[in-house]
Amino acid sequence: MDVPQISVNELSNVINEGALLIDVRDPEEHTTARVPQAVSIPLSSVPDRLEEVPTDGPVYVICAKGGRSQMAAEFYAQQGVQAINVTGGTDAWLKAGYEHLSGPTGAER
Repeated sequence: MDVPQISVNELSNVINEGALLIDVRDPEEHTTARVPQAVSIPLSSVPDRLEEVPTDGPVYVICAKGGRSQMAAEFYAQQGVQAINVTGGTDAWLKAGYEHLSGPTGAER
C-alpha cells in the first residue's frame, strides 16, 4: 500500500502548526533522542493503541530511518487514518540539526 511521504524539512513546518507526530520506535530509542512533539507508540503497540490515533486529520509517523514508520503508516491507512510516513526518520531529523529531546518523558509504555 502506498502512503504519502514527507521529508523532515516539511515535517518541521507541520509540527510547528500542531500536527500529531507518532514515534513508533522502541521506548529506549525514544528516550535517546526524539522530535520534541513526538508521541511514543512503539510499533508493537500500534494495533492495541489505535483508539489513541485521531481519524479527523493527518497523522505523521516516524521511526529511526523510515522502515517501521512505513509499516505503521500502512496499518493506520488501512484503518482509515490519514497517515504520512516521515522519510529518513529521526536519524534524518538529527542530521538536519533540528531541535531534539532526550531522556524519559514519563509517557513511555
